[in-house]
Amino acid sequence: MGSLKHPLEDIRVIDLGRHQAGPRCAQVLARMGAEVIKVERLGGEETRYHGPWVRKQSSYWVQYNSGKKSLSMDLRKEQGKEVLRKLIGVSDVLVQNFRPGTIEKMGFGYEVLKELNPKIIMVNVSAYGQFGPYSENIGYDPIGQTMSGITMVTGEEGMPPIRTGVPIIDRITSLHAAIGTLSALHEREISGEGQSMDVCLADTGYSMTEIPITAYHGTKIPPKRGDSTAPPSGIYPCKGGWVLLSAGDQHHWYRVCNALGKPEWLEDPRFSTRPERTKNRKIVEEALEETLSNMTMEQAIDHFSRHDVVAAPVNTIPMAAEDPHPWERGTMVEVPDFLAGSIAVSGDYWHFSRTPVVVGSTPQVGEHNEEVLSGILGYSAEEIDQMRQDNVIGESHEYDDIPG
Repeated sequence: MGSLKHPLEDIRVIDLGRHQAGPRCAQVLARMGAEVIKVERLGGEETRYHGPWVRKQSSYWVQYNSGKKSLSMDLRKEQGKEVLRKLIGVSDVLVQNFRPGTIEKMGFGYEVLKELNPKIIMVNVSAYGQFGPYSENIGYDPIGQTMSGITMVTGEEGMPPIRTGVPIIDRITSLHAAIGTLSALHEREISGEGQSMDVCLADTGYSMTEIPITAYHGTKIPPKRGDSTAPPSGIYPCKGGWVLLSAGDQHHWYRVCNALGKPEWLEDPRFSTRPERTKNRKIVEEALEETLSNMTMEQAIDHFSRHDVVAAPVNTIPMAAEDPHPWERGTMVEVPDFLAGSIAVSGDYWHFSRTPVVVGSTPQVGEHNEEVLSGILGYSAEEIDQMRQDNVIGESHEYDDIPG
């Protein structure tokens, strides 16, 4: 049995997803070498037109769809549905994140899919799940943050609810979906059968507040907002910026005392245990502020790191973008782009030793219509031309003008 050049290069994925969580799951599979066919509406999926822009290209769109093939097709037309049926028959995975019930109305619920291909794995991504008390409601990333309590354990007591500035719920939901897909592919090797799965944004939110929810469920004592761990554990000001220090554990304390020039604190009963340090945190934080007040971010990180205290920069986005870490690690890479010339996209988060991941460019609308219809499904040139005339399929020239 031969080996694969990329981990999933023998897997074909149909991506019916829109926006983030569904398409990001398919993009993760594409990174691992799967052939991912993005089926998008004529003119392209709506997020092609979402800012911010890099020379007419959407920074939003490329992060969820680079490395995929584009089949631009009208699934409301019967011939478009027939193409999708044929594609399902020769594919391994279908990802969709329409509102629950929609995919069934379109004629592609799991019962239909498994008739077309018993080995197909169907990944259903939604706001509240395919079942449950709120399954009929729609939602985006913020609902996972608000309903699970994330926004009310972030920040300090008295602050209004605080959302993250990036879509953490969408991203983690997409990883849940990708992990589930990989597991289902493995199980299929044994059973010979596919299956469907149901992941949702609300579940992801709860996966992030599981510790305080478990504590409250067992004690009925609500948690307080803000950092209640022993200092130093938080974000502290320094000259011209901020620094993260995280050294609340007992075995860190002697390092903190050395870094602050306070060896006498090692014998001081006010700081001998985590609860005592928490009680007397104000004294520790005053010493921290005094030490940090004359240090730049770089000096502070260097100073505390030399004492083996966890210290890291609190970067702005420009600072994070210019940090060498993501570029040297390949977490971010620059790829050719049909609109921007080149653009940065997410890269390799896995670093396999034998089977590297694939980071591709973003497709134009319908760029792979002929490759999919002719090369995979065997349609003739005449049939493809007729589909074009009947507006069943669309091409990249239909890509409307966008800001830039």
